[in-house]
Amino acid sequence: MLIGPLLARLGEVTYAKPGGDKIGRRRLDTHFQGMVNLGATFQYDQELLAYRFSGKHLKGCYMLLDEASVTGTANIIMASVLAEGTTTIYNAACEPYLQQLCKLLNNMGAKISGVGSNLLTIEGVKELHGAQHTLLPDMIEVGSFIGMAAITGSELRIKNVGYRDLGIIPDAFRRLGIRIDVDGDDIIIPAQEHYQIESFLDGSILTIADAPWPGLTPDLLSVLLVVATQAKGTVLIHQKMFESRLFFVDKLIDMGAQIILCDPHRAVVVGHDHQRQLKPNNMTSPDIRAGIAMLIAAMSAEGTSKIDHIDQIDRGYEDIEHRLNAIGAKIRREE
Repeated sequence: MLIGPLLARLGEVTYAKPGGDKIGRRRLDTHFQGMVNLGATFQYDQELLAYRFSGKHLKGCYMLLDEASVTGTANIIMASVLAEGTTTIYNAACEPYLQQLCKLLNNMGAKISGVGSNLLTIEGVKELHGAQHTLLPDMIEVGSFIGMAAITGSELRIKNVGYRDLGIIPDAFRRLGIRIDVDGDDIIIPAQEHYQIESFLDGSILTIADAPWPGLTPDLLSVLLVVATQAKGTVLIHQKMFESRLFFVDKLIDMGAQIILCDPHRAVVVGHDHQRQLKPNNMTSPDIRAGIAMLIAAMSAEGTSKIDHIDQIDRGYEDIEHRLNAIGAKIRREE
């Protein structure tokens, strides 16, 4: 995310290959190609094991992205606002995060139109200035708390969720039978002893799959999968984007969940309908969302579970144990 702004402001940047979640290959082609389209050059430095970008005079152009990458789109936007001329980005990601970035940049003096669509037009400006902006709530954290309340049968009010920007997320949980009430900008999850998974209109088994916005974010599929283990009914979870994201379900199976892992992208969950609790387990978190899914599973299990590698969870959920303990959880962090 630093390539775009550094290249726009300084004309060159060298950076090492990033790390991140162990969820499969995460290619960077969209980022690199976007910078090349704007006139930058890049090469891989074998000695430093780093990428070198150079582009003193970026120029706007038309580009059709090979995928609607959220961070790729953001990087290209940040580079192009100071580029000479007009940049048009087609197949741009349009998540609320991107919309917020564009609104902030426009408040800082950028000229971006088409915000909220997959076709962005950016007229380059000479410079930006300061502005004030309020961040959106984290939609993935909101969804995670909905899942926690549902699987533990708890009543929970989640305040100031930015409901209008949650998109299809509340409906995805409703399809699992979870009741969600809206009070102003708060979400209320009533205590439910049972929640039943819907079927499709023709009676076939429900499929929940990820898709680019305004489709369902892939970051919540792990949470929805865990929540489904205690629902009444059967659901197919189809994770299309990353081939390693469902591998954590082995740990849920060890906890007694009835899940068939069909292949790296699809899992069939047969819910327990709260007739049988999950068993405690020792687990290791491979990524942020699998980590929070494991934590949710552990909170619903009878007994004590242990989760290692929790720095992954910390990356997405600040001070999580204190916040959850304040509403009745029993979580202890051990060094």
